[in-house]
Amino acid sequence: MLIVRPLNELLGLVPLFVGLLVLGRGETWRLLASGGVIVAIVLFGLLRWLTTRYRITTEQVEMHTGLFVRKRLAVPRDRIRTVDLTAKLGHRLFGLSAIRVGTGQRDQPGEDGLTLDAVSSGEAERLRVLLLTIARSDASAEESAEPAERPGVVLSQWDNAWLRYAPLTLSGLVAAGALFGFVMNFARELDIEVLDPMTEAAHWVADQPIGLTVALFAGVVLLVATLGSVLVYVVQFWGYRLTREPDDTVRVRRGLLTTRSVSVAEQRLRGVELIEPLLLRAGRGAHAKTVTTGLGRKGESNLLLPPAPVAEAHRVSAAVLRQDESPTSTPPRRHPLAALRRRMLRAVAPLLVLAAVLPWFAPSWTWQVVLALVPFSAALGWDRYRSLGHALTDRHLLARQGSAIRETVALQRTGIIGWRVSRSFFQRRAGLVTISATTAAGNGAYHVIDVAEADGLALADAAVPDLLRPFLER
Repeated sequence: MLIVRPLNELLGLVPLFVGLLVLGRGETWRLLASGGVIVAIVLFGLLRWLTTRYRITTEQVEMHTGLFVRKRLAVPRDRIRTVDLTAKLGHRLFGLSAIRVGTGQRDQPGEDGLTLDAVSSGEAERLRVLLLTIARSDASAEESAEPAERPGVVLSQWDNAWLRYAPLTLSGLVAAGALFGFVMNFARELDIEVLDPMTEAAHWVADQPIGLTVALFAGVVLLVATLGSVLVYVVQFWGYRLTREPDDTVRVRRGLLTTRSVSVAEQRLRGVELIEPLLLRAGRGAHAKTVTTGLGRKGESNLLLPPAPVAEAHRVSAAVLRQDESPTSTPPRRHPLAALRRRMLRAVAPLLVLAAVLPWFAPSWTWQVVLALVPFSAALGWDRYRSLGHALTDRHLLARQGSAIRETVALQRTGIIGWRVSRSFFQRRAGLVTISATTAAGNGAYHVIDVAEADGLALADAAVPDLLRPFLER
């Protein structure tokens, strides 16, 4: 730990050191600043090592850390939802891992959960099994902590063919934008002139014929997005492997430079969710997440499958839920035409109002541009209606919605703890309601939007018999 923690911190500051040392124009204060930062990081790592202790009992996990400000963290073992093993580059060089114990929706480092950074990889594996087993006694806890002899069952693993879905996630544009902003700020701090060459290049492109300008811009954006997306995909998901472990946990391992291993107890699973962004859906792709008790949908701890073929997403969902066929592949029931009218009205009406108002205070061509967007907005409204749907299987409630990002959730009926029925003024006039299934898993509630009132109430009554029945009039 005296080496690993400073090393991980220093790796993140490599661009800063390059700028200070190589581009520092020989100024002494820059060299001194670099040395001071390195010394401070090493001393901080030493301080953390000297003051950190942890203990695992049959009831809770405890960690004490800090010198000037002492922190004592305790997590009850029956509150543990996930165990995340993370190994950054510095950890991997010395065979270590950091153990992140997740306890619920509002996990924040140092608050609801805790991190043991770092233990040997072998000890981390032993603790993973131990922490996901609710201790019944000292003997049973020690027995459960023994490494399992049987290997895990592989449910899915990395396929190079999945790289074709990387450009459809647009992560490359986001990464390129972040990198561009970092470089510009970095250059401004070091007084490096990068704007003048860029301005000259922009003027040259602008002086070319409009067709060539558009082609060059589109080509550069496409190239950057493709290369960046593939790079981000490889860094995040390289070596992806989904297994069912002998200790009845579902485990996801992935990562190129920083490896992650997230384990979720099967008894905490309440369903799966398929996410299909518009471009990914056009390429017949999707990615999947778990719906887990006490674990919110945000973050990466609930990732089940990276962007991959939608058929693979359905297959993985069925395997994780121990079903012959995935409930996410069940054909959903369409919602009434009143739902279509609501979506078309909300998609088209604002543009028409804007086009009628713009001539009063904007150039004449602006309203024409707005009118040109009406067909695209109407197509988006139609797609939003086509994406609406719900279904009920023997064990799951299926709800689907969204267009730019279509979400299909299969929620276990036994995981539904309540219903919320809501109707806006316009929904009441259209005879529609929104039925929300509340649960202790995922984001807390999953919605069946704009369903006919009779159909929605019948769905809720059939999904969890006797829960809503006392409030229904027949």
